[in-house]
Amino acid sequence: MSMDSNSMTMPMSDPNAWATAMNNLGMPPIGITGQQLMPDFDPNLGMMAGITPLNPLMPGLGMVPAPVSQELSLIKEIIHCKSCTLFPPNPNLPPPATRERPPGCKTVFVGGLPENATEQLIMEVFGQCGDITAIRKSKKNFCHIRFAEEVTVDKALFLSGYRIRLGSSTDKKDTGRLHVDFAQARDDLYEWECHQRMLAREERHRRKMEEDRLRPPSPPPIVHYSEHECSQLGEKIKDDGKFAEAVHVLLTWLERGEVNRRNANNFYSMIQSSNGHIRRLTTEKSQHEKEMEEAKEKFKTALAGIVGQFEQIVSVFQAASKQKAWDHFSKAQRKNLDIWRKQAEEIRNLHNEQLMGIRREEEMEMSDDDMEDTLDSKDSEDSVLQAEALKEENDSLRCQLDAYRNEVELLKQEQGKNQPMRSEEDSTHSQQLSFLQQALQGMQKQLLKMREELKQREAELEKSLDDKQLLKNQVQTLKEGLQNLKNTHCLQVSSTEAIFFSPQQSPEENLSPACSYHSSLLGIISTFLHVHPFGASIEYICSYLQRLDTKINPTEVEALLSRLPCTFRQELTGVGASLEKRWNFCGFQGIKST
Repeated sequence: MSMDSNSMTMPMSDPNAWATAMNNLGMPPIGITGQQLMPDFDPNLGMMAGITPLNPLMPGLGMVPAPVSQELSLIKEIIHCKSCTLFPPNPNLPPPATRERPPGCKTVFVGGLPENATEQLIMEVFGQCGDITAIRKSKKNFCHIRFAEEVTVDKALFLSGYRIRLGSSTDKKDTGRLHVDFAQARDDLYEWECHQRMLAREERHRRKMEEDRLRPPSPPPIVHYSEHECSQLGEKIKDDGKFAEAVHVLLTWLERGEVNRRNANNFYSMIQSSNGHIRRLTTEKSQHEKEMEEAKEKFKTALAGIVGQFEQIVSVFQAASKQKAWDHFSKAQRKNLDIWRKQAEEIRNLHNEQLMGIRREEEMEMSDDDMEDTLDSKDSEDSVLQAEALKEENDSLRCQLDAYRNEVELLKQEQGKNQPMRSEEDSTHSQQLSFLQQALQGMQKQLLKMREELKQREAELEKSLDDKQLLKNQVQTLKEGLQNLKNTHCLQVSSTEAIFFSPQQSPEENLSPACSYHSSLLGIISTFLHVHPFGASIEYICSYLQRLDTKINPTEVEALLSRLPCTFRQELTGVGASLEKRWNFCGFQGIKST
């Protein structure tokens, strides 16, 4: 409804009575502004006199408004009929709930009718939505309405939620709130199923017509064998243009079993004529191969010319990119030149790859074919032609021999003579079969041997992978132990330096060259004791150190070693008078234990 609610306000002779009636119905007065009412209101039409009443359900206007955007809410307005008035629901309320629409629904359920409602009233209210075929009214306040079209149901659902009032009465029996919903009806379902079956039949018919239109035409039927057809087929087989069709007919006759003793010579002649086309087909194949090689060469030449032109274009872009010319172009022109240069280089590279691929294929073909084969190709063709001629003569002689055997019906003696030949043929076949079986057995043995070798290699590979993982773990463990040893060594060196230096010295003095001196001294002693697994006395150690520095004191060295029990250990060796104190290097024992 595209009319404003203010234009639909019904001016009454008594606005207070109008407001009282609306309050009795439980609805707020709509459009009551308290202004002076128009005197030319016609209560029979429910509209102003002299103006044609607008029917919201007429075909041109329609009760259901035209589709609007979802942002704009639909505004329902008051609807006037001859014997009743429909008041719209509160627009702030949610839309009325409806059930799921049945397929082909043409029937609606209408509840909340006034108790005094009649079929004429229902026809008057809902008849404006569309043609009504049947109304089934109950003794209670509801009914079922069946329309002629499915679209009409949507118009009827628009009235759901309206309050209806008969005339100007405010009695409860003359008022009610309409509830319109979809209804399930067997007639609607039956019509919908019939319509669906009709659509399915039309679809099947359309598909069949489409398949018949796209189906290729059936080949002509093969004629049955006769002497006349056989003579005509013999002429067609000799013709190069009709050979394909004629050989198909000959193949069909042979598969049908049309050959017998009387017409065997005719069939033999037709087969011989078919064999004569082999030379023609070989010649045509060689001619087509020659044409294909010429086309390849032509394509390669043209492609090489195109690649050369692309190289020139790329060289033009490269020359334009030099500083002498590049500085004179604007920023937009430089951008376009870069884009064009990249595109030209990409296309040039693609064409180069294609040309190189063609050359590689030619090189591979030349490498596959030996030079001797190219030199002796003519001799091989001649030998092939001679072999084909000999085969033709052999086949003709064999067919003649078979014909003579069938016509004369050879005697038992001749069969006895032929029996050794058959036995020889059987023996040759058996020998060939035995050779093939032996070769197959050898191949099977070789395959089994290769499988065993593969399994062994897989086992070795798995073992090597396990060893590699184990070695990785050991290396990681050694790295961790070495890091721990370095940390402990640093701590020991720091403690030793703290002992040897007086606490009164400042940190700057502690970081004097004496630190590096004692660290180097510890490294020399560790290296010296590491090559003496049974240890060495303090005098032996000091004699070695005094060669490097004559100011070394054995007492200081012994005090330094005693301060590092994790790195140096003192042991007593000997018995009685030969008892001796020896120092050992034990820094790597922690790594071995970890």
